[in-house]
Amino acid sequence: MKIGIIGGSGLYDIEGLSEVEEIRLETPFGKPSDAYIHGKLAGKDVYFLPRHGRGHVYLPSEVPYRANIYGFKMLEVDCIISVSAVGSMKEEIKPGDFVIVTQYFDRTKNRPSTFFGNGIVAHIPFDTPTCPLLNRIIAEACEAEGIPYHPEGTYICIEGPQFSTKAESKIYRSWGVDVIGMTNIPEAKLAREAEIPYSAVALATDYDVWKEGEEVNVEKVLATMARNIENAKKMLKRVIETIKPEDLENSPAKTALLGAIQTKPEYITEEVKKRLSLLLEGRI
Repeated sequence: MKIGIIGGSGLYDIEGLSEVEEIRLETPFGKPSDAYIHGKLAGKDVYFLPRHGRGHVYLPSEVPYRANIYGFKMLEVDCIISVSAVGSMKEEIKPGDFVIVTQYFDRTKNRPSTFFGNGIVAHIPFDTPTCPLLNRIIAEACEAEGIPYHPEGTYICIEGPQFSTKAESKIYRSWGVDVIGMTNIPEAKLAREAEIPYSAVALATDYDVWKEGEEVNVEKVLATMARNIENAKKMLKRVIETIKPEDLENSPAKTALLGAIQTKPEYITEEVKKRLSLLLEGRI
């Protein structure tokens, strides 16, 4: 089984990971954020990608999301687990808590959010944007490790790189969202187009700017994130050890492109077929 993990550069140092090597890829959408760090754990292949590049060199809007996800498709991963820092929009989600994301609200503006276009049209279902089967396995891992977590939540994704104004933060809270971040979109959309089961674990680091006396600042975010990383590594290790291929057999992601491609086959050019070969196989 092959498991993809995307997140901060400190996450790949999971206890027991062996035979570590780097794999550099070139995709039809350019180079991914960095080399994929490949290792073995519990008899499984694990491929970790630092979302912002090692050294944190990409703004959220600059992350090459399409290349990152297409690279995971090239590596034939069975699933992707996303880990990212977020702000909490609810009192009960405390800094240090994990939230297993089940819904998104997209407030991004400047990011390519699909593999399609330029000669081919597809409309995928996205009502359940993360994989419920993988979410359950992650919840069980958090439970086993004693990590404080919330089994569901809505993630609002903003463009950044600036944090929200107080007015924005209060409006987002009124919409009922649970956490706020800058990186899960278009990542989740692209994973679904690639028919890869995707789950996102949001690590709360602060209360954004809505809570008086708890205003967010970069130092506070980084300090809490550092504490969260150890728990994230424990959770990931537990998931890798326990997950089985059959656990994801019925994931809604695996049939996302069935009936989704609207362009008639005779109008799909050879260039398009080559560019999207991994996605189109068996779908046109």
